[in-house]
Amino acid sequence: MISEKMMAAVNEQINAELYSAYLYMSMMAQFEAQGLKGAAHWLRVQSMEETLHAYKFYDYIIERGGTVGLKAIAGPPTEWRSLLAAFEHVAEHEAHVTSLINNLMDIALEAHDHASTSFLQWYVDEQVEEEASAAAVIAKLKLVGDSPQGLFMVDQELAARVFMVPAGMPAAVGGGAA
Repeated sequence: MISEKMMAAVNEQINAELYSAYLYMSMMAQFEAQGLKGAAHWLRVQSMEETLHAYKFYDYIIERGGTVGLKAIAGPPTEWRSLLAAFEHVAEHEAHVTSLINNLMDIALEAHDHASTSFLQWYVDEQVEEEASAAAVIAKLKLVGDSPQGLFMVDQELAARVFMVPAGMPAAVGGGAA
């Protein structure tokens, strides 16, 4: 059984994950409109990952006998002055999400909640990857600077990102038992 404190914190994390998906969808819309299809694709994949993260938290609460309590999702910004500015926002946001995951881990460790500690370790590892991924894109965008050709090449590289369903997630999210 999940404790009330952990359940409340995980419910907050579901909201944070859905906000992340919404944020990346907002970025995706801007860069899609600007013709940066590769960046839009990268952000679409990121948005889909965040949605899956929310489902994974949702399923965890249910599996532990808790109750999911969804809240309103705040509206994200809708404009960034450049692709670099957007990815710097991605990096800042992922650092914030890392702090939220670390807080969840602290709650689990303090309560000696071994099941939650085990569950959350996947997110700790995932956040290392998320921050590194954003940093790699930022480094490339800084390297190409104002070069349209460089931006074109980075955009092409971003288009190659592949969406992967995390281990343990059903291929059709939300399908549940038939």
